[in-house]
Amino acid sequence: MDFELSAEQRMVKELARDFAQAELKPLAIELDRESRFPEDIFKKMGELGLLGIPFPEEYGGSGGDTISYALAVEEIGRACGGSGLSYAAAVSLGASPIYYFGTKEQKEKYLTPLASGKGLASFGLTEPNAGSDAGGTRTTAKLEGDEYIINGEKCWITNAAFADFITVTAAVSGKEKNGKKVISAFIVPADAEGVSIRSDYEKMGVRASNTCEIILENVRVPKENVLGDPDGGFKQFLYTLDGGRISIAALSVGIAQAAFDRALAYSKERVQFGQSISKFQAIQFKLADMAMEIELARNMVMKAAWLKDQGKPFTKESAYAKLFASEMGFRTCNQAIQIHGGNGYMREYEVERYLRDIKLMEIGEGTSEIQRLVISRQLGC
Repeated sequence: MDFELSAEQRMVKELARDFAQAELKPLAIELDRESRFPEDIFKKMGELGLLGIPFPEEYGGSGGDTISYALAVEEIGRACGGSGLSYAAAVSLGASPIYYFGTKEQKEKYLTPLASGKGLASFGLTEPNAGSDAGGTRTTAKLEGDEYIINGEKCWITNAAFADFITVTAAVSGKEKNGKKVISAFIVPADAEGVSIRSDYEKMGVRASNTCEIILENVRVPKENVLGDPDGGFKQFLYTLDGGRISIAALSVGIAQAAFDRALAYSKERVQFGQSISKFQAIQFKLADMAMEIELARNMVMKAAWLKDQGKPFTKESAYAKLFASEMGFRTCNQAIQIHGGNGYMREYEVERYLRDIKLMEIGEGTSEIQRLVISRQLGC
């Protein structure tokens, strides 16, 4: 077993860290307060090749691997959780389904601008009545001649207001398989007639990430916009979510690391009873547990990413990583506030933002309860 990063992976990690600390970290409080998506910074990410890390060079990507991508997510999330979420969604949910399942023509047309940093895309799965129960999709697609007519509503869709297109899941009218409705995925241009996108949510955390509601009213897309197997949309988005869980786990590690860094530094500066609070065993034990759990979560992320890169099954391991890292992150951020005491409740010390940001990691890409269900099924329960 070799736990060393390759030279290329170290380079990506350093590039992402330097960029995030210089460009994002100074703006993180402001972006959170204003609930503002940093569009200009994402353009710079694209120019650096960060949006194309796990995609081949032939489609405008950087030719990297999942490990490199996870390292970049961690570093960007460490600087700004909201930006980290939008970055993870842009790659794992926006671009990756096209790479996984698209035809050569679809990859050339849609993936190339995404991987080369010249655009963003979104993944429209969640609906008001179909969250954890994605099989309960009510958005419909009806074939009429050479076009599909799509009607429905999607909610909590990341980056949609800045996306060039949205990959939308919909139940195909009149089609069933084994007694269940067939769900297909469709590439829908964001400016198509009948598409309405609103960003009206007032969120608790990850406020720098753009989150939208999408209404589709008689939206027409050609048959060639079906993504992958017309009958395999359900399996396709399950695989997409498996990969996305690695990035959410990496983002959780990044936010937790930021919280730990602030708590450790503060504990050395804060003096009580004549000495820094880092000298008290109660604080030392908190910091020791935080550091240990962050490293355990990071190793889980790296293993899941490695399995994916090796073409091995990784569903169970990505669920392990996402579940443990997100819940670890919440514990770590909560303890960071506790170590700061009253100051931890104040915006300027940032640890309160980390706690607000990390909470979504226990919900998005499948709740903690869904992760436990995925794991139990993988165990054969």
